[in-house]
Amino acid sequence: MKSFVDNRGAPADGRPEHPGNLPLSIHDLTVAYHRKPVIWDIELNIPEGKLVGVVGPNGAGKSTLLKACLDLVPKTSGEVKVFGASYRERRSLVGYVPQRESVDWDFPVSALDVVAMGTYGRIGWFRRVGKKERRVAAEALERVGIAHLGDRQISQLSGGQQQRVFLARALAQDARLYVMDEPFAAVDAATEEAIVALLKELSAEGKTCLVVHHDLATVMRYFDWLVLLNMRVVASGPTEEIFTRENLQKTYGGKLSLLDDVADRLRHVGR
Repeated sequence: MKSFVDNRGAPADGRPEHPGNLPLSIHDLTVAYHRKPVIWDIELNIPEGKLVGVVGPNGAGKSTLLKACLDLVPKTSGEVKVFGASYRERRSLVGYVPQRESVDWDFPVSALDVVAMGTYGRIGWFRRVGKKERRVAAEALERVGIAHLGDRQISQLSGGQQQRVFLARALAQDARLYVMDEPFAAVDAATEEAIVALLKELSAEGKTCLVVHHDLATVMRYFDWLVLLNMRVVASGPTEEIFTRENLQKTYGGKLSLLDDVADRLRHVGR
């Protein structure tokens, strides 16, 4: 298991990177609902420029971890720093893509209007979206491959198209840290590939993406950094080091029927 110290990001000279330089640094984080812990004593540092997968069984607290980092649920204890400060101070640097089922898709608004909301952090919540912001929104829609749907009512889009709209909204924000809760859930294969390509573009630009993910078969292909979570951090670090049968067994216990399939994939990758 990686300790709090040795799962920190490190610069080229090998010295531990100071938490204040990291996109996300979590210390002693616990969240409890009705006095029952959902995540417990989380210690985690996320280095910059990585595609980070957060993986674990249902009920492991993956979504709760993201929401606690973004002040969407109250913390029982602990501290979260975003680029060395509180989320409230750094929220303009964070783009959030929630679970699709948590959104009211019947709200009467166009895809372009939703994406333009990503610019509010720069222009202020009570200022009218202008031509510049609408141009930024249109460019973000083009980047996710649905520029032609900008005028379409959000409720008229397919699930994959709706997910692309929320990705475009995060892009319009021009964040440094992107936090995504199950972006691949219930989307078509083309949308999944488009999202992966976009994540890799963001990483190449030095942006950090923290992504809750459930498909173990694609972990090695999608992410270069991994967090295995089951209420507590089981292990975190470079995917090729962390994504092992031993760590998966610790994370999922005996409940995972895919363990043998994953082990086979790992053996093939290593050849």
